This record gives sequence, structure tokens and C-alpha cells, in this order.
Amino acid sequence: MAHMLIVDDERSICELLEISFRKEGHRIDLASNGEAAKRKLSAQVFDIVVSDICMPDMDGVELLRFCKETSPDTIFILITGVPTIDTAIEAVNFGADRYVIKGDRLLDELRPAVQSVTRQLELKKEAGYLRRELRRLTGLDHMIGTSPKMRTIFELIQNIAPQSSRVLITGESGTGKELVARAIHENSARAKNPFVTINCGAFPETLLESELFGYMKGAFTGANENRRGLFQAAHGGTLFMDEIGNMSVTMQVKLYRVLQEGKVRPIGSTEESDVDVRVIAATNKDIEKEIAEGRFREDLYYRLSVIPIHLPPLRERREDIPLLAREFLGRFSKTMSKNVDSIEPEAMRLLEVYDWPGNVRELENTVERAVALESGHRVSAETLPERIRTHAQELVPQLTQNGNGISLPEEGVNLEEHIAKLERSYLLAALERSGGVRTRAAELLRMTYRSFRHYAKKYGV
Repeated sequence: MAHMLIVDDERSICELLEISFRKEGHRIDLASNGEAAKRKLSAQVFDIVVSDICMPDMDGVELLRFCKETSPDTIFILITGVPTIDTAIEAVNFGADRYVIKGDRLLDELRPAVQSVTRQLELKKEAGYLRRELRRLTGLDHMIGTSPKMRTIFELIQNIAPQSSRVLITGESGTGKELVARAIHENSARAKNPFVTINCGAFPETLLESELFGYMKGAFTGANENRRGLFQAAHGGTLFMDEIGNMSVTMQVKLYRVLQEGKVRPIGSTEESDVDVRVIAATNKDIEKEIAEGRFREDLYYRLSVIPIHLPPLRERREDIPLLAREFLGRFSKTMSKNVDSIEPEAMRLLEVYDWPGNVRELENTVERAVALESGHRVSAETLPERIRTHAQELVPQLTQNGNGISLPEEGVNLEEHIAKLERSYLLAALERSGGVRTRAAELLRMTYRSFRHYAKKYGV
């Protein structure tokens, strides 16, 4: 519903319109004259202004001019009991969106105009929802994974999505934190309302404040009009705050207050407005360490992390790599209009044993590059970046020989980790040579089929 400002020096008109439109679910503010309306317009951003033309201190056309200068997106409806052609022309010239005649049928005339404006606002929200839904259906925001860790996360998303509790998503860069936030939003009752994102690390402190809370005309140099903040833009929906760990302590205090009170005050304003927003935050930092070192407020952490979700790095869910790689392959083959329909076993083996420091995002970029470079129908090992091709060789440390036999490299070696990687590589190599037949792969490794199944499960093969 719309946030409306009704301006009229006749108290009975104000009360009539307030009662009628509040019953329809709109948020209503009142002003009894033009100067009071100007103060409200300087302090808040309204969806609709309904103003009388003839008022003692300032006529409605002058108020219209002020509104269009300070808040161009606000819909302005003029009402008058003394209609003239000149007034109507002047109203249209200065940008009035509707012109309604006062009288016994005022509500009957005004209600369709407000409904039309409200419908425009709803269509904007629906358009955003449809764009998000299209991205989801085409796979751009589709989450993929069959590993136990990802299945647990999917179940958690389904359980918490219908709630309005705040969520803090942690994990390395590239693990898909925004995808999780979108999935929570799209499976909630807020799905048809806005999903607004901001990267808190991309803005300096002063600019971040104006982005989040908005500002009024004249609040600072360059503030030439009223502007909604992202909290107001996300009203009724979800605000995803990425890289929250990069926010300054001063901004953390201001954010804590908004989360605690559910109100925002734009820069340069003396008035607060209520906001109904579900906040989902994300960070790739160790927040507990940041708190211990005084860079993140503990009280804000507890406000944000009502429900914590940790996304595992790709190297901890290697069984999802083939699924993700094939998903990206299909997407990029289609967008590039290339008939690359599969990944050769050797290339897939290299993808599976690589550690992916850039996580899913790095895998996506790697497959996109491979599809772009591939001249045949299958992605081959030769089209993968050199760092991935050489990684498998580097799994075996270069041991040196001396008179007494084998010695460790100077930097030492993590024996358990090295053996685990080696065992997994042999499992993949045996499966590749056997064409995926597990019994034959077990024979190649001189082990029983039961032992092979044990190691396959252990290493997610």
C-alpha cells in the first residue's frame, strides 16, 4: 500500500480522506496547510500527495512545484472546489498527475485515481518479482548440490524462509552467499516484494549511510532532491547486506538502532519512518575474531545472527563439482551458441581434484573460459587453465634423494592431507580407466568392492 500525505485546510476533508484511505491499508500523514506539508516533504519521501489548491498560506500549485523539485517520483494529485481552466492548465504544466474536483462525489472521483497510482506501484514490485523469478527459472540463481552439507543448508532454507528472522550467512568469497539470501527471499511470504542488495564494502562510510537511509534535499552538497534509502526501497521485502564485516563501527551503531527500533531517519530529516524489512547479512570474515579485536560490535552481531548459516567452500563438497560444471556447461553453451555438450573424463578429474580457492565463482569462470576456447564438442583438459592442469602433479611433493634414502622437503608436508588427496586421485583415475564401473575400478586398485565403496563415500567420489 502507498504512503500518502493529505494536505487541506478543511479539517473535515482531511479526516474524511484519512479514514477512507486508512481503511484501504494506506499509511496516512496529514498537513493542514502548505508550509506544514513542505516540512513533511522535506523530512520524508511519500508515494502520493493529495493537496487542495486553495489554501491561505500557499496554494497547491506552489506546493506541487516544491514537491516535484524535492521528490520527483512522488505522485501529486490536486483537488479543488473552484475549478478553472487556467488552474487546470497550470497544474498540468507543473507536473500534476491527477486533477480532481471537490464535491459530493470527491471520494468517488479520488479513489480510482489513488487506486490507479497504487496499481502502478504494485506493477513495479511485480516486475521486479518476475525478473527475479525468471532468473531463478533459467538457472541464473539456481542452487545446485547433493552433498550432505548442501542438503542440510537446503533444508534449513526451507525451514527459515517463511519466518522474518534475520539471517547471517558466512563463508569464503564465491561460495554463493547471495544465492542463499535470494533463495530465502523467494521462498518467503515477501517474495513478491523487493529483494534489494548492497555491498557494504563498496561504499565509504558517508555514502553508505545515504544509500541505506536516504537523504533530503539540501542535506549535503549534491543532494538536489529527496531520495529514498534502501531500507525504504525494500519495505515489505528483504534487504541483503553483503560484506557486512567491512562496515565501520560508526555505521554499525546506526544500523543497530534501525534494527532495534524498525525506523529510519534520512540524512537531513528530523522525522523517522517505519520500515518493515527482513535483513539478511553476509560476510567472508571471521566475525568472532573481528569482535575480539574490536572491529565489529557484539550487540550488532547478535541482532544479525538470529539464524546463522555457514556455506562450505567447494573443496569441502567436491561431489558437487560435476553437477555444477555440467550446469555451467549447459548455460554457457547456450548463451555462446556452441555445441559443447560434455566434459572429457580427464578434464573432469582435474576439476575434481583442484582446490578452488575462488570456490563456485572460480569454477563458473573456468567453465565459461573452456566453452569459449573449445573448438570441439567436449571440454578437454587442454582448454583448462594451466594452474588446474598442473595442480594434480603438485599433489605429490617433490621428495629429494640423499645417501640415506627419501627425505622430506624443507618446508615439510602434511602427511594425512597428502595421503587423502593421493587416495582420492587414485580412486578417480581407476574410475576413469574402468569407464565408471566400480567393480573393475576396485580390481585395478587391488581392493574389495566393499573397501572401494568405503573410500568412495569417504572422499565424496
